[in-house]
Amino acid sequence: MTESRQITVLCVTGYEKGAEFIRECKRQGCRVLLLTVEKLADAGWPRDCIDEMHFMPTLDTRDHVLFGVSYLARTRRIDRIVPLDDYDVELAAALREHLRIPGMGDTTARYFRDKLAMRARARNSGVLVPDFVGILNYDEVRAFMREVPAPWVLKPRSEAASVGIKKIHTQDELWPMLEELGDRQSFYLLERFIPGDIFHVDSIVSERDVVFAECHRYGRPPMAVSHEGGIFTTRTLERGSPEEHELVRENVGVLRTLGLVRGVTHTEFIRGAEDGKFYFLETAARVGGANIVELVEAATGVNLWHEWAKIEVAGEGGGYQPPERRYDFAGVVISLARQEWPDTGHFTDGEITYRLHRKHHVGFVVASPKLERVQELLDQYAVRIQEEFHAALPPTDRPTA
Repeated sequence: MTESRQITVLCVTGYEKGAEFIRECKRQGCRVLLLTVEKLADAGWPRDCIDEMHFMPTLDTRDHVLFGVSYLARTRRIDRIVPLDDYDVELAAALREHLRIPGMGDTTARYFRDKLAMRARARNSGVLVPDFVGILNYDEVRAFMREVPAPWVLKPRSEAASVGIKKIHTQDELWPMLEELGDRQSFYLLERFIPGDIFHVDSIVSERDVVFAECHRYGRPPMAVSHEGGIFTTRTLERGSPEEHELVRENVGVLRTLGLVRGVTHTEFIRGAEDGKFYFLETAARVGGANIVELVEAATGVNLWHEWAKIEVAGEGGGYQPPERRYDFAGVVISLARQEWPDTGHFTDGEITYRLHRKHHVGFVVASPKLERVQELLDQYAVRIQEEFHAALPPTDRPTA
């Protein structure tokens, strides 16, 4: 702790996540407040590490949250406000601005939530991005479709993962979709669909420097898994490879362009199948979902939730030191399951470091000093999961967790 007075951290989330962040804040000697929604009152929060829990019917009405947190601030000096989920990033920024608390403000938060804002900022700074247009001016949208060959993808500007994305093959497909969206259509963008392999870089940023970065490659693109079903996998990239070097460099460029000062990030790139170039897709100022925290920890020994908490506690005074790390390899395999609570006791390989325990899901994290062994296990487990457990549901327009 860099201050003699105890630091109070307000954690804000509309979903059940961030338990390890909360635990680390408490280990760092902080006073921890949690603001979440009433339906999560009985969720499995680490209550022994939380000093106060506060609930609201919803966090979607910004003014109500501002009123509520301002009321708390009358009798509590809040030093940090941290969103534990991507959907709360802009809300946390608005709270910081209103209460004049240090940290990411409204403008920077938009670059990490609004896909149109982040693409425009990146493109204007020379970062390669897929061709895109905001659904704002119809003449510009028509010109885009004339000049940029189909297919395209219609994307919500502020959703997470693959939620709400639609693939479009002709101009005639687009207009009925926009008509159905009505006044919400300005919250979307249209982007050239680029086939290729998708990668993600998971980083720690301290005082604008990327002090830790792990590069990974998805098996099938997350959008394909979300829309077509199948098994989700991702794994560590070969260390020292040209791909890793280029992704590390591109990731630094993106995060500096978008202005992140400190925190953790999850950034995605696609390598075009036709030209072999890396295109920036999107980034988020939070840890990756789909057990990517466990993936990174299995390969490196570094827990991103813990490091994020340490950075927040260090604050503007700096003083954060990245941890020592390993250079092993790890992979994740996840699927929806037909069974409510799948029995995976017959998966006994010693490389398993984590088993997913979530209703109607099955998944593992595996780790090894050898990348070939990780890939072998992912391939084997994908086949076994497909045969024994796999279920598929239609894609959703809203997140489920």
